[in-house]
Amino acid sequence: MFISSAFAQTAPAAAGGSDMMASLTGMLPLVLMFVVLYFVMIRPQMRKQKEHRSMVEALAKGDEVATAGGLLGKVTRLSEGYLTLEIAPGVEVQLQRSAIVQVLPKGAINSVK
Repeated sequence: MFISSAFAQTAPAAAGGSDMMASLTGMLPLVLMFVVLYFVMIRPQMRKQKEHRSMVEALAKGDEVATAGGLLGKVTRLSEGYLTLEIAPGVEVQLQRSAIVQVLPKGAINSVK
């Protein structure tokens, strides 16, 4: 035969450094996928959550807002985790602050009615 069996068995042991390189090369696509996932999905979501948190913390009495349920109204009272929203003259509802999805420009609700 062309290669003796003793030489064939010792050849991989002699190239011990290439085993390490092969394992790193095999992990490279996994690492690259995680990096792409971080920059495409995780980082923008974290930025969006931070912007929403700052918007909710900056709410003030008299702000006109839209809720996740589609209600439009004016903030009349604020507490730690809740707010009271006037959706029509004399009609108020109490909501969690996190239900607010957008602060509208002043006078936006009057133009909708």
